[in-house]
Amino acid sequence: MRRVISVHRTSSRGRRLLLASGLAAAAALVSSLPAGPPARAASVAAPAPDRPTTTAEQRTAAWLGAHGAEARAADRFFRDLPKGGDLHNHLSGAVRTEYLIKLAADDGLCIDATMTAVAPPCGPSKRPAADALTDAAFRQSIVRAWSMQDFPQGESGHDHFFDTFGKFGAATAHRGKMLADVAGTAAVQNQSYLETMVSPASAGAKKLADEVGWDPNFAALHNKLLAGGRLDQLITDAKKEAGASDTEFRETARCATAAPSPACRITVRWISQVSRNSAPERVFTQIALGLRLAERDQRFVAVNLVQPEDGAISLRDYRLQMRMLDYLHGVYPRAHITLHAGELVPGLVKPEDLTFHIDDAVRTGQAERIGHGVDLVHEDGWRRLARDMARRQIAVEVPLTSNAQILQVEGAEHPFPIYRAYGVPVVLSTDDPGVSRGDIGQEYQRAARTYALGYPELKDLARASLEYSFLPGRSLWRDAPVRKGFRPVEECRVPQSDRCERLLAASPKARLEWRQERAFQTFEARYAG
Repeated sequence: MRRVISVHRTSSRGRRLLLASGLAAAAALVSSLPAGPPARAASVAAPAPDRPTTTAEQRTAAWLGAHGAEARAADRFFRDLPKGGDLHNHLSGAVRTEYLIKLAADDGLCIDATMTAVAPPCGPSKRPAADALTDAAFRQSIVRAWSMQDFPQGESGHDHFFDTFGKFGAATAHRGKMLADVAGTAAVQNQSYLETMVSPASAGAKKLADEVGWDPNFAALHNKLLAGGRLDQLITDAKKEAGASDTEFRETARCATAAPSPACRITVRWISQVSRNSAPERVFTQIALGLRLAERDQRFVAVNLVQPEDGAISLRDYRLQMRMLDYLHGVYPRAHITLHAGELVPGLVKPEDLTFHIDDAVRTGQAERIGHGVDLVHEDGWRRLARDMARRQIAVEVPLTSNAQILQVEGAEHPFPIYRAYGVPVVLSTDDPGVSRGDIGQEYQRAARTYALGYPELKDLARASLEYSFLPGRSLWRDAPVRKGFRPVEECRVPQSDRCERLLAASPKARLEWRQERAFQTFEARYAG
């Protein structure tokens, strides 16, 4: 069923967001998928590396061209397309809203007059969440409050989106069950890998930060966190949390039974969230915890800053937080960093706040990937920045639906084609598909329809989602594949060779990439006719 996402433009903030200005001159485009509203695309063309296409790819592209206007056929095509990984995914915001309601009911929670899940007892102004399992009207009221489906007129998409998390937060206590739901959706969408964001040992980190307090001397502050083994105790607590989540996930998904859920096939890694709208000592503590954890537990791979980038503290402390990351990256160089940066548009913040966030994340914050990056052309020296990102292969995680809903930026106003034109790696992602009422297939379909992407381009976007993951090990592909084309490394130029088998055995990344190539063969055999 084709989803329709509503984006209201009636509030004053919503009208300001419409000022997100032209990222390039708009040009007419003939869509490869005629279904849906007409689209405009930026005049900057996507790069065209020397990429020969196989007969199977040509036939699959022809199938899409012939059937793309048929809604059910297109939905099936984009569901079946092997889409690799989702690298920008917030676990609590990724869970299907209906499943969150079930979790709230199972925990005996109540829903108050603002549609917020709260602890019992329930009463005249607090209905049992369980009522939503049988009362369709009540359930729909909760769905509207907890997601972007038909949210109230007069409310901006930005405000409604971020408000949802406080409303369903009490229902997110079961990380393993939520992961089973999210990984199950990923499996249905023919994905193989997920990096999802959580806040490890969150209460303990806040307590330690409050006890230690702020010290502008980063080395001294880090030593205070380490003193008495307190930061290492948080590492132990976070590992226990992860272990309990793993057990709950496997039980929920029936992974040890004769009939396991497809969710069990998904390779999952955690990214540690840092609450950027918090006091400096808490931000520093969470960064240190996340990076130290990533070096000591292979289930965790990176750190990311979350919460609205336009928040008062986020704006005030942005450069300070980038300096924190720079210092702690030097302490924990083996841990990865990916950062929300440039999730801004004119009218949402002062003009000067649009001029440096992506650049500072890349140059000072040591980001290996950028999330959103919407305000690119408002950055000082943005062309130089884009060229540097391409040279350093710093990928951009692009959730098109989220950008349309929150920032009202889409089509020609989105820098998606500009990043591609400069050779910056782009990976499509979901962000918060539970809140957005979407999935990764919707993101690929939206990209194809809006930017006239053919099957070979979609295939390479899917390949990029594994190439720029934080999975350990060597890649199946030679360097800079987005700019130079996806060419197998020397060991695997001859498939099934002993050298290639040794590479696959030693590298989790190469193994998943190889698995994806085999999935493409099956997919193309189905759609090439």
